[in-house]
Amino acid sequence: MEVENVKTRVVGVDISNELTTYAIVDIRGNIIAEDSFVTTDYQDINNFVSVLSEKIVEIVEANGGYEKIRSVGISSPSASFISGSLVNAPNLPWKGVIPLGAMMRDRLGLAVALANDAHVSALGEHTFGSAHGMKDFIVINLGVGLGSCFFSRGHEHQGFEGFAGEIGHTCIAEHGRLCGCGKEGCLEAYVGAKGIVRTAEELMAASDEPSMMRDVERLSPRIIAEFCDKSDAMAIEVFKQTGYKFGLGLANYASIVNPQAIILTGGISHAGKWLTEPTREAFEKHVFGNMRGKVKILVSELDDRERDVLGASALAWEVPEYSLFK
Repeated sequence: MEVENVKTRVVGVDISNELTTYAIVDIRGNIIAEDSFVTTDYQDINNFVSVLSEKIVEIVEANGGYEKIRSVGISSPSASFISGSLVNAPNLPWKGVIPLGAMMRDRLGLAVALANDAHVSALGEHTFGSAHGMKDFIVINLGVGLGSCFFSRGHEHQGFEGFAGEIGHTCIAEHGRLCGCGKEGCLEAYVGAKGIVRTAEELMAASDEPSMMRDVERLSPRIIAEFCDKSDAMAIEVFKQTGYKFGLGLANYASIVNPQAIILTGGISHAGKWLTEPTREAFEKHVFGNMRGKVKILVSELDDRERDVLGASALAWEVPEYSLFK
């Protein structure tokens, strides 16, 4: 009798606006090998797919070979798990609808699952992080963009075409700032990285108040948070305004889905109390009264890149097995 070969590893890929990270992960969630390259070095999607495929083949062959790999999970902004495509990504180099899942499957000869980065972050938190054991929760990804995914009764809710949870593109200001998606007044335009910097620029233009921010040629949320630690009043005001809008957006979200917790991930979440305190204050002010004081707002304790690679690996286990290398 022939003994069936049980595959105990998958490949997890996290495509971010800056880096693409890929790793071999075993069935217990151990990262066997990992590497990355700069996403924006490849402005043509066909070149990107070729390079990513080649690098996956190289790392797999150097660490046990294809016979151990079951499938591939890919995390990306503006991705749909339902269609397996990138759809009109405002913050990536490639525009339009791109069937990335099918393109990678054709190159690798393995099953490929593609999902939105917030969806994958939520899988990572549910499997390995702060949401472990929770059934109803929201994960928010705060970075260049603003994405989210929510779990209901233990299952992620993706919606009809896989775009549920796009809180970053809900309107909080009529005729407000222009967002990368083309609409005006989106929450992302105020709480995403560019939005935070724009708030700082507007505050500096509106007064002569001294601030360390004035001496920085290229501001970022991280630098502004560092100035908050140094008691820079205007930098603190930047996060007060950001947190108020963020808390308002989260209160509307929570009032609809009634989560046990909201878990913040991504680089901007590391601003700590400067962001979380005004966010919690605005949240409690605006959330539905029966939920007031009952929804936890947590900052993820997982390393961002590790969580997203592990989340992508968890996604890979969900796709039906397929391989040209049985």
